[in-house]
Amino acid sequence: SSPKPFSFKFRPQAITRLSPTSPQSKTPKPHNKAGVIIIGAGLAGLAAATRLNSETIPFLLLESSDAVGGRVRTDIVDGFLLDRGFQIFITAYPEAQKLLDYNALNLQQFYAGAKVYYNGQFHTVADPLRHFSDSLMSLTNPIGSFLDKVLIALTRIRVLSKSDGEILTANEVSTIDLLRNIGFSDSMIGRFFRPFFGGIFFDKELETSSRLFDFIFKCLALGNNTLPAKGIGEIPNKLASKLPANSILLNTKAVSVDLDESNSPIVRLENGEILASELGVIVAVEEPEADKLLAGRRKQGNIKPARSTVCLYFSADRSGTPVQDPVIFLNGSGHGIVNNMFFVTDVAPSYGPPGKVLISVSLIGLFEDMSDDDLTAEVVRELSGWFGGSTVGSWKHLRTYRIRFAQPNQCPPTDLMKDPRFRSGMYLCGDYLTSATFDGALVSGRKAVEALLKDRALTRV
Repeated sequence: SSPKPFSFKFRPQAITRLSPTSPQSKTPKPHNKAGVIIIGAGLAGLAAATRLNSETIPFLLLESSDAVGGRVRTDIVDGFLLDRGFQIFITAYPEAQKLLDYNALNLQQFYAGAKVYYNGQFHTVADPLRHFSDSLMSLTNPIGSFLDKVLIALTRIRVLSKSDGEILTANEVSTIDLLRNIGFSDSMIGRFFRPFFGGIFFDKELETSSRLFDFIFKCLALGNNTLPAKGIGEIPNKLASKLPANSILLNTKAVSVDLDESNSPIVRLENGEILASELGVIVAVEEPEADKLLAGRRKQGNIKPARSTVCLYFSADRSGTPVQDPVIFLNGSGHGIVNNMFFVTDVAPSYGPPGKVLISVSLIGLFEDMSDDDLTAEVVRELSGWFGGSTVGSWKHLRTYRIRFAQPNQCPPTDLMKDPRFRSGMYLCGDYLTSATFDGALVSGRKAVEALLKDRALTRV
């Protein structure tokens, strides 16, 4: 094959870094040059770096925190793996299939369905193509009518007949309006769709775009719900591990992106250092953060309030758990603050020490008017109604995560195919430009680089 038209040697380790205490003039000159500068090592930034690396284009990836991943992180607490908030990886995500080595992630599967708590007991909702006998038994349960179950099958056929591009650009309504238009009963919507898709979108009212519902529904039909054995943070870790040594700078906070006298983009760091980019800057942070970096120069309507969530983790002895199913439990009762929960170590035993059980409980919203202690007490009280007071009373609270920005708000009207170009030499990526999913973040990173390459004519198209 013919050689790529663009290539030059660049060693990030050769960059001289100023210490924060070094004396600086009022208008320091850019003294460090990089090929492309990417700000933010979440999934979008890592996908952008991966694409640049595949073209052997030099880059520097700046991350303000102590590790890659952005919102996709896993902490180790008392020997347990705690994902920062409820996150599930769907194997049918199309971009993820191209970028990730699923074998290396050692994905652990959920049951294809859910157990819904309603009227004091649990009712199974099962995927008939994967759990036929379970789904037969569930035909008569109170989670929706027989017609509802037929409509689910018809919805599956409808979304599978469309390409992802058709789904993400189709006419849209809110998810709740779509479900009502299809003909789902109020009981099916309230007892299954609200807690299930509400938990995926962090949106109990189901105001999220029908485009996103159809995309997720299609991925669920084609793939499995899983967790990587080493935690959800293993996904960004694996992407980062394939990038050149020293191409990622952690604990390096960018505070602004500007143009220098020659109209080339420069990045100012918190320590006063300035980095100049020879090819372009890709801003791969959450939307509110991107606006700060770009000093509010983005043209936009009102940013809708972000989706928030609270996730509480508990540990228990194996004897202190009532079930051993790798299934998600949904609150279909219409009451209480718990939206969904599951016994994480029943899905992925590697999330906890031997003989111990990890329990994850998700709430929708931030509950800013309640203290962590009050929230924990309320969750314990509520789940005692599900599993029995003596059982839940023996659980030990491990940690509470309050995640203000869990996802961008994608109520209609949406544009899930936004142009990543911001201005000359500056590009944006992140799930707010595409779909609010792992896959959307990965797609946006690739698209930002493709726009940069096209503008610079650095690659054969």
